[in-house]
This record gives sequence, structure tokens and C-alpha cells, in this order.
Amino acid sequence: MTYLVIGAGPAGLAALNSFKQAGLPVEAVERHADIGGQWLYGAESSAVYASTHLISSKRTTAFADFPMPEDWPAYPGHAQVLEYLRDYATHFGLYPLIRFNTSLQNLVRQGDGWRATFSDGSVKDYAGVVIANGHLTDPLLPQIPGSFSGRLMHAKDYKTADIFEGKTVLVVGMGNTGCDIVVDAIHRAARVLWSVRGGNHFVPKFLAGKPADEGNHKPKRFILPKGLRAMLHEPLLRLLVGPPERFGLPRPKHRLYDRTPIVNSLVLQHLGQGDVDLRKPIREFRGDTVVFADGREDKVDLVLLATGYRITFPFLADLSTLNWQAANQAPRLFLNIFPPQDNGLFVAGLLEGAGVGWAGRALQTDLIAAYLKARERNPAAAEAFRRRVVEGCMQGTQDRGEHGIFVDFLQYKRDLQAAIASLG
Repeated sequence: MTYLVIGAGPAGLAALNSFKQAGLPVEAVERHADIGGQWLYGAESSAVYASTHLISSKRTTAFADFPMPEDWPAYPGHAQVLEYLRDYATHFGLYPLIRFNTSLQNLVRQGDGWRATFSDGSVKDYAGVVIANGHLTDPLLPQIPGSFSGRLMHAKDYKTADIFEGKTVLVVGMGNTGCDIVVDAIHRAARVLWSVRGGNHFVPKFLAGKPADEGNHKPKRFILPKGLRAMLHEPLLRLLVGPPERFGLPRPKHRLYDRTPIVNSLVLQHLGQGDVDLRKPIREFRGDTVVFADGREDKVDLVLLATGYRITFPFLADLSTLNWQAANQAPRLFLNIFPPQDNGLFVAGLLEGAGVGWAGRALQTDLIAAYLKARERNPAAAEAFRRRVVEGCMQGTQDRGEHGIFVDFLQYKRDLQAAIASLG
């Protein structure tokens, strides 16, 4: 029986290729007219904006068996990224395996497999399902008291900087997206305010003219624990980039490798030049006025919320099948892939952590394929792996981010490779 992949973004494409190479029957469903997922600029589900570039370099982002062109810039923009993904799908013959302009409406257990109902009314049974629907689709909107009479929008709906022209703009949020949008707004808006809550570490894109992240990806026999790596690298960053608090930002309370850092030194430059005014978190709205936690008030034309996303699986009525954790509003999965139940559901691409890249997502899907093959050819290895899955799902998610899905990319890739090897 065939396996189903939900979504044709990078993780979905990796799953198709892994299953195809393993000789497992597979097909994908994609609600848009083309592949790319988030990188399909302008698509309903895409959060990509016109100025979006990779925040990890092309060599650390690309699939291991399909490098990006040498003559491309170190950090390609979204149009080149989509071109690359299209070339990848073409090169590995993945397009014929994808059913476009069709969304999955419902997924229910059917015997030992799953029954899928699609938007065109068709129904089909599958041996198992790889969920690669992404987690940057459903905006997380904070509940702010009062009402705002200006324009209030989430970063998901932001595309081009012309909306800022001549306005007083407030950007809320300090992730990489929030920082990008602050820089975009500065060049068009009459005034830019930036509301931040917690602090974060800033890393440069280049060191000595080379992509700064490439050094972390050189083959190493031993990996230093991330805490020790943080102790070594944090002082260096504070020397090269400067302490965030020197620019008026909060000092980060977490260690460098416990969260995705900010890969944007331009926003610090604009802070240093006085091009943007920092503000505390919002207390309430009063018409066209925003009141902040310290009592300060500003009249604002546009508020843009770069406040993150919810993890959702709208086609699953029973989230317990993915070991859903209400506290984190996310599933707890072994290696961010396997639920404790051996129920034929697998998740690909549900992780946070700069450095994993698409090569890491391909390792995820190679592991899924290896497990399915081991169930047929090496049941003892598959059963031993299942015991590890159950034990791993019982562990906590401390130091793994708000949703409990953050990974240390160096150790995570090693863990995936070791798991694949254990399955033969």
C-alpha cells in the first residue's frame, strides 16, 4: 500500500525522495499549484516577504546531494530558493508523485493505516502518512486589551514595504522576521517604533568575508556540549557584534545555542544610528494610541505583529495520535519525528534550530524510510528502535524552546545518523 506525504515544501520533497530511493510506494498532496511550501512567494500559506533571504548560508541550507550553484550568492533570496527547490524536484523526478491544487481535509485511522479525504471529494487509504505541512502558516495573535483604529496586521500578511510609506509604524516582536521588517520599514516609514519583550543573541552573516555559519558545519570527530560551545562563542560574539544591551535591547536570558539567534546586524546598525525607537511590550490600545508597559504612549498608524505561529494539524481531529502536549501547544515526538504509538504517523520538518538545513530534514525522512524498511527486513532492529521511541517521548522538553521543538543542530544530525545506522 502507498504512503502519503502532506505538503511539497522542503521537508515534503525530502520525504518523497527518501521513500523513492528506498523503493517505498509514495505520493504527495499539495494544496497549491507548485512545490516550495513557504518559499512559494504569494501563496496563501506563505509567510515569505519580498526582502526574504536565507538566514543560513547556501552550503549549510542545501540538500547534501544537490548543492546550490557556485555562482549564487552566499545567502540567496526567495526567488532563487524557489528555483532551487524546483530544480531539486525535477532532478529527482518528484513532480509526477505530487497531486497539486488539492488539500487534505480529514485523516482518520482505518485498520492498520489511514484513510484520507481530500478537497476534491476523493478518498484513499494509505499504509502511513508523513506530515510535512509546516508550522509557519497559522499566525499567533497576542490578546491585547482595547481596540486599535489604525491598521493591525500579522507578519504572515506582510509582503512589500510600500505599506509603510509616510506612516508611523510599530513592529512587535524580536525574531528574525521582526528584525527584517524593522529594517524594511526604516527606509519607507516616517517613524519606526519597535516593541520587544525578551532578548536574543545576534550573529553576523559574514566573518572575514565568508559565511559565518560554515565553520560550525566542518566535519568533527567530537562535538563539544552546547553549553560549553556557548561559553566559548558568546564572548566572541559580544566582541564582534557588540552586546545587545549596548543598543538598548534586553540582555538575553538564554544561552546562545538554546534558541535560534538573530542573523541580522543591520538592525543593530539602525538602532545605533537612531533610525528606530525601542518600546516596551504593549499594555493596551486606545484608538490610534498604543500604551506600553512603562506607561509611555505613541500615536501609531500601523501595527505589525511579528509574534510567531501556532502549530496546527487541521486534518487531524484527534491530536493525541501525535502525543499532543497542551502545555507546549505542540506534539512531543522522538527526534521530532515519531509519536510513542506505532500508528503509521510521522512528522518531518517540525523543528526549530538554525543549522539543521534541508540536509537535516532529509536525514529525518531517510530515518522514517529506514524504519519502515526495517519493519519488513529487520524486525528485531525495528522493535529495538520502537523501544527507544517510547522512552524518548517520555523525556521532558527543557531547554527546547517555547514549543519544545528546538534542537541543537550538531547533535541532532549525529543522532539522526546514528538512528539510521541502527536500523541497518
